[in-house]
Amino acid sequence: MHKNPIFILIAILTSSSCASGQVQFLEKEDRIDVMYQEKVITSYQIGKDMLKPSLFPIKATDGEIVTRQFPFEEIEGESTDHPHHTGLFFTYGSKNEVNGNSFWNLHDIPPGIQHIKVLEKKEKAENGSISTISHWIDKNGKAILEESRTMTFNFQRKNSYSIDFEVFLKALETDVIFQDTKEGMFAVRVADWMSEESKGMIIGTGKYTNAQGLTNEENIWGRQSEWVKLEGTKGEKVYGLAIFYHPESVNFPTYWHARGYGCFAANPIGQFGFQKEYLEAPKKRNLEIQKGKSAAFGFRVLIYEDSKEHKELQAEYESFKLSDL
Repeated sequence: MHKNPIFILIAILTSSSCASGQVQFLEKEDRIDVMYQEKVITSYQIGKDMLKPSLFPIKATDGEIVTRQFPFEEIEGESTDHPHHTGLFFTYGSKNEVNGNSFWNLHDIPPGIQHIKVLEKKEKAENGSISTISHWIDKNGKAILEESRTMTFNFQRKNSYSIDFEVFLKALETDVIFQDTKEGMFAVRVADWMSEESKGMIIGTGKYTNAQGLTNEENIWGRQSEWVKLEGTKGEKVYGLAIFYHPESVNFPTYWHARGYGCFAANPIGQFGFQKEYLEAPKKRNLEIQKGKSAAFGFRVLIYEDSKEHKELQAEYESFKLSDL
């Protein structure tokens, strides 16, 4: 356990069963499959052609995929905009905001975020964790940031599982400045059917709601909140995805880059890009990580079946904010 209790907790997916099972990590050439009850729940995509590590696909434990499949796979009628929206990812900057580099809107390498190695794997019944190192590589091929990430998968909740992310960004040989932009930071591109208004032919059924009770993109995008949920319907079944931000993380509470078309992102660094939409005097804010120092971020994402009431998610947040991972 780290002395600094900052973490990124990312995905809780429901199951039709809460039978015990073993969490396993199967390392392959281009990914690490996360297995539970001998089924793939998600895969940590780290192939040499990947522009950044991503979790794809993310499944509910009934097998339903809640992330958009493009650009990994092309599905008839599914949207094909924003090819840099690759499942669930953690990155920042589309117009050279990170020491003159862009890591959000990636199309070629360099720059890019490169998986370096697996530090540790722990496989247990009902939970397991994997710790990794990645480097943020600038356009000259030089590593400017080291990303230390621990992902803990926990299936101890009834009809759900959690993925905890504890992420630290360490500046390596020079100070690293993150300039203010809306394009970041912790994001998931949800399946078109889960969006509020899909850009593809699949009809979106989703609706955002934040901790303050506001609903829909128009009231949530660019606002600060402790958490936001998105619920949508597939067939006759409701699925939800909620992202929480930990209060000991950088710049709590986070702003939300939550778009109706399905880009569901928490961006604690950006400010001006959001405030200018609704404040007369928006203020710019940069994050500087000094050489040898680190910044820490903590999130939780829940993916669940059936609609959850506000009080349930607020109780989840109250428990989460006390967590010491």
